Amino acid sequence: MTAWFETVAEAQRRAEKRLPPSVYAALRAGSERGITVADNTAAFGELGFAPHVAGLKDDRDLSTTLMGQQLSFPVMISPTGVQAVHPDGEIAAARAAASRGISMGLSLFASKPIEDVVAANPQTFFQLHWVGSREFLLHMMNRARSAGAVGLILTMDWSFSEGRDWGSPSIPEKVDLRTMIRFAPEALSHPRWLGRWVRSGAIPDLTAPNLTPPGGVAPTFFGAYREWMSTPLPSWDDIAWLREQWGGPFMLKGISRVDDARRAVDIGCTAISVSNHGGNNLDGTPASIRVLPAIADAVGDRIEVTLDGGVRRGSDVAKALALGARAVLIGRAYLWGLAAGGQAGVENVLDILRGGLDSAVLGLGRASVHELDRSDLVVRS
Repeated sequence: MTAWFETVAEAQRRAEKRLPPSVYAALRAGSERGITVADNTAAFGELGFAPHVAGLKDDRDLSTTLMGQQLSFPVMISPTGVQAVHPDGEIAAARAAASRGISMGLSLFASKPIEDVVAANPQTFFQLHWVGSREFLLHMMNRARSAGAVGLILTMDWSFSEGRDWGSPSIPEKVDLRTMIRFAPEALSHPRWLGRWVRSGAIPDLTAPNLTPPGGVAPTFFGAYREWMSTPLPSWDDIAWLREQWGGPFMLKGISRVDDARRAVDIGCTAISVSNHGGNNLDGTPASIRVLPAIADAVGDRIEVTLDGGVRRGSDVAKALALGARAVLIGRAYLWGLAAGGQAGVENVLDILRGGLDSAVLGLGRASVHELDRSDLVVRS
């Protein structure tokens, strides 16, 4: 049984302690100097609250809707490929999200197939990258539709650096005998992580089952990544075509500019995610929360605006909502919970965020998350 933890920071500490260094380094991520990944969290600390002391509300409504789905509170699991973090992977995250009444985002590079994840959480959105041919994109999209995905998320971050100042993680192409021998010292020195995999009867296979071609086999994670990086870059017309082919709720993820947000409105997107890919895109891109207000002001009355990046506390959720977001997506926060305790660890993280959000809504004298606005914040000049 996983011991309860009271903050996401503690979940991160447990994840670092329990995961082999190579696996934890993949979660830490960030590109080049790590300016953006650090700013994503630091920027929230520059925003303060202006709480009331009387007239507070005994009953508070934290619920909202996002892309047609009812959420018990305005948080959604962001699509991430968990791979070797935990044997249950995205299934555990999906079950945790379902148990707390929120949606699940499933990465194209996930370690579990879309069919199994939808079975664990019917409120699952499938994420696509622009990879391969149009025919292959249609194949993956139709598979997601047949599985019961309630919406599509297209992630459009393209600028990646292979170099990190603190060193890139050592991740093998596949787990074979040579790889097992090479990584044995890491695994043996982290017995709780190893024990989970032994009890599951499986090993991290590092494949991407949702990228399986018709009649083919699942590619390795890096094989799929190379295919993605070698695909010709899409145009706005390409994105509009994909949205039309899907025909349902459609989020464009990776927006950090007002003009791109307006283009997303023009091509009929249901929602956008103000995001810099967790600091794994072009280093030096400002924190998501810094660019959110201008984007929300420009398009918030015509499209659902979400934020992804740096959320570690329920108060961060409140700040994003006050600045114009409808909901937030979380990545590293839930992954640390998953590493710390599987499904229960993810539920623990979600409970922390919900509790912190409720405290902020209480202190600010609001009866609903929809009442939060900029008058609730103290912003540095």
